[in-house]
Amino acid sequence: MVDDLDVRAVGSALQVSLGLFVRRLRQPLQGEELTLPEVSALSRLERAESATTSELARAEQITPQAMGMTLAGLGQRGLVERRPDPGDRRRVVLSVTEAGQRALRNRRGVRAEQLAEALTAGGFTRAELETLREAAPLIERLGEKL
Repeated sequence: MVDDLDVRAVGSALQVSLGLFVRRLRQPLQGEELTLPEVSALSRLERAESATTSELARAEQITPQAMGMTLAGLGQRGLVERRPDPGDRRRVVLSVTEAGQRALRNRRGVRAEQLAEALTAGGFTRAELETLREAAPLIERLGEKL
């Protein structure tokens, strides 16, 4: 029962452990082209299928100007495309191009391989691996609530 748990202790433990995890994931990969903000923007666009700069900025909790700069760089490289919003021609919506989807798949593949190697080398048991797999959606949901 939630009332029996020290929710602050859970939050503190997650902050420490996820902090280390995120810092390690933020370290650039050898020869990586995409920055972390670019990956975040592309991933959000991929999940939403299309969004405005303001919507993406709100979701990432950054300023629209910062998101605009990130999206401009992605647009120059052909990773996102801009088009008029079909419901409101005054607005512009963005979506991920095929090249953007390829860039995301490549990055995820390299990171997934890196994580798989760490899980293998870390001596995790089958039960621990299953626990981590089951925790992933919960951690994502927690991140969405922050």
